[in-house]
Amino acid sequence: MSADTIAHTAFKQGTKPLYDYDKHWASCYEPAPYLPMSRAEMDALGWDACDVIIVSGDAYVDHPSFGMAIIGRLLESQGFRVGIIAQPDWKSKDAFMELGKPVYAYGVTAGNMDSMINRYTADRKIRSDDAYSPGNVANKRPDRAAIVYSQRCREAYPDVPIILGGIEGSLRRIAHYDYWSDKVRRSILLDSRADVLLYGNAERAIVDVVHGLSKGYTFEQMSSLRGTAFLLTPSRRHWQAHMTEVASNDVDTVGRVDPIINPYVMTEDVDSCKIEQEKPSDSPVGQAMTGMSAQYAGFVAEPVTNKVLNAEQVDTDTQVVQMRGMEAEDNKEYKPKTALKHKLKMPPREQTVIRLPDYDHVKSDPVLYAHASRILHLETNPGNARALVQRHSSGAGNSFTSIDVWLNPPPIPLSTEEMDYVFDLPYARLPHPSYGDARIPAYDMIKFSVNIMRGCFGGCTFCSITEHEGRIIQNRSEDSILREVEAIRDTAPNFTGVISDLGGPTANMYRLNCKDETIEKHCRKPSCVYPDVCENLLTDHSNLTQL
Repeated sequence: MSADTIAHTAFKQGTKPLYDYDKHWASCYEPAPYLPMSRAEMDALGWDACDVIIVSGDAYVDHPSFGMAIIGRLLESQGFRVGIIAQPDWKSKDAFMELGKPVYAYGVTAGNMDSMINRYTADRKIRSDDAYSPGNVANKRPDRAAIVYSQRCREAYPDVPIILGGIEGSLRRIAHYDYWSDKVRRSILLDSRADVLLYGNAERAIVDVVHGLSKGYTFEQMSSLRGTAFLLTPSRRHWQAHMTEVASNDVDTVGRVDPIINPYVMTEDVDSCKIEQEKPSDSPVGQAMTGMSAQYAGFVAEPVTNKVLNAEQVDTDTQVVQMRGMEAEDNKEYKPKTALKHKLKMPPREQTVIRLPDYDHVKSDPVLYAHASRILHLETNPGNARALVQRHSSGAGNSFTSIDVWLNPPPIPLSTEEMDYVFDLPYARLPHPSYGDARIPAYDMIKFSVNIMRGCFGGCTFCSITEHEGRIIQNRSEDSILREVEAIRDTAPNFTGVISDLGGPTANMYRLNCKDETIEKHCRKPSCVYPDVCENLLTDHSNLTQL
């Protein structure tokens, strides 16, 4: 395809399995024993440059339990030359230039854990160790590592695209409460200055993005890829001009936040309504509720079923549906309007974007924050999820700019064959030789462990697994698992003959799934097991016990 043709063609999401993509030209090289961490290693491999450089807050362990290894080996299998910069000195850009300028992109991740959880205890005290560092040494990464690393990459080579990923970026993709600063922070995309965020398990997204960059496509042409998030500045609004915008309170009822009951008060005091003799308005939540408009606190949205869109309610220039509870533009106060008498019919999901309450409102209003969070969780089923958009502000005075954070629907889960392909890649299953005999506790924990699945259908509100990996369980085949066990037996140093565990992010969900793919595709339930086990969930554990 010519450069002129590419410039006028939208990039299409790959429909082939990961193992059937056309390979990049560098597939002529043999797989590296370890992905290079120095120019000397690149020279030994015969490389003059890296196509992609992965920057991570963890030590480099070439094992499928480490995200950088999975993404690096997967891109290598697609024919790209991948280098690793692990735990760089973030105080200057020099460490980020160690491997030279990447041909296509930097891939940035804080590591397997959120960097703030890694560095601080629940009491906000700095930890004295780091299980993901050689020698268990602390302070090998900065606070909010994903942001710092991205900014240093931008400083090193301003024209190189930055692809942000990992758990830290995924869970901060919209306005979010930050425990460490005790405030609501804006999307990580604004602070990191990354070009795109890949959230969740990003194998298909990273392969599509890097292949697209290698063929000359721009991020505008790749702006519809699943599992991606990016910024819509005023100059980029045309990227998604074909989408119809729907207000979030037409999707889910805006509720209320009840006063929190003190768990240390005696039961009889609760029964007699003597909870610290406190009025609801005296509590922090009550004060927040008092500050809201009474109209909004008591607002209940009507169901949207069987509504017919009235032509008078649509601004055809902006394709924004004028619905209850939101003004079409800017929404300076975000107050609900009186329910429309006309019935509205929702547009097709693939052509719909849900506008969440904007950052300026959710940062000061716990009800709107809870509402936005619930919408995010409702739109996690790849079969029916819609795109999301949330307005953020940048600058002040005459330099004030309104910026939208756009989230495409979640990635389609990998098939069993694709999972096998990813986990069968030629991992060394060892830390990089540059660490010598230094002990890496996180590696010690998983060196004889086998990952057999991904995802969780529990939907627990306190847990990040569902939000990051989704509710649909992705399984490896028994043959692939046994091949890994045999590889451990034959190659792992000091193997005692005992596999520590066959598991994944959640227990006892291997090959458990919905009884019908159509039901699964249309399901909107946040959990398959709460308040009761869903009647459509197959709970036969024979595959796991047989394994």
